[in-house]
Amino acid sequence: MSTQHQKVALITGASKGIGAGLVKAYRNLGYAVVATSRAIPPSDDPSVLTVQGEIADPATAERVMAAGIERFGRVDTIVNNAGIFVAKPFTDYTLDDYAAVTGVNLTGFFRITQLAIERMLAQGGGHVVNVTTSLVDNADSRVPSVLASLTKGGLQSATKSLAIEYATRGIRVNAVAPGTIRTPMHPEETHEALAALQPVRRLGEPSDIVEAVVYLENAPFVTGEILHVDGGMSAGH
Repeated sequence: MSTQHQKVALITGASKGIGAGLVKAYRNLGYAVVATSRAIPPSDDPSVLTVQGEIADPATAERVMAAGIERFGRVDTIVNNAGIFVAKPFTDYTLDDYAAVTGVNLTGFFRITQLAIERMLAQGGGHVVNVTTSLVDNADSRVPSVLASLTKGGLQSATKSLAIEYATRGIRVNAVAPGTIRTPMHPEETHEALAALQPVRRLGEPSDIVEAVVYLENAPFVTGEILHVDGGMSAGH
């Protein structure tokens, strides 16, 4: 069980892949963790509170934050890791695609981050980390992905805007922009083709992104940063 002095991290999309790695990493840093996703199971660690919910629904944000405050009394970091990626030619996207991607990637960020920052302001500081995509800065004709660029590009712009808005109030805001990472989002049969898209000719690992977030957590003079962890994709092809 947390005390009022133990730091607390809130992680979205926390049930598998990068999110599950983040839960473990923040526990290793000594944080209590509020972990949320659609189908996350209960944890037997008393310092990990899991809350199931659809992050695209603002009511989920309210419920997650209320549960976290009730259990731990504070929130010091939020990692907006939940995301949907749909790669289609622009004219093939449906209104359902648009609603799903903007719901998770934008609406899912918006309300829960508002609530987290309100709490951080009351506490005197905190840290926001947004997980975006390297495609925002490096469009690739082999991967048509306008909805990813629209939504995750918005998050990158919001990262810088929030970093400046709260720079004198103790709240840092950063982002990690991954390349293609070996997660359950990508079926194994696609890995070889996806690896060929990376300049280093391999996929990244969830640990690469987790380690980048941990770096940002431990970098008190870094805010407004978009940290590319993408095997060279943002440098060019």
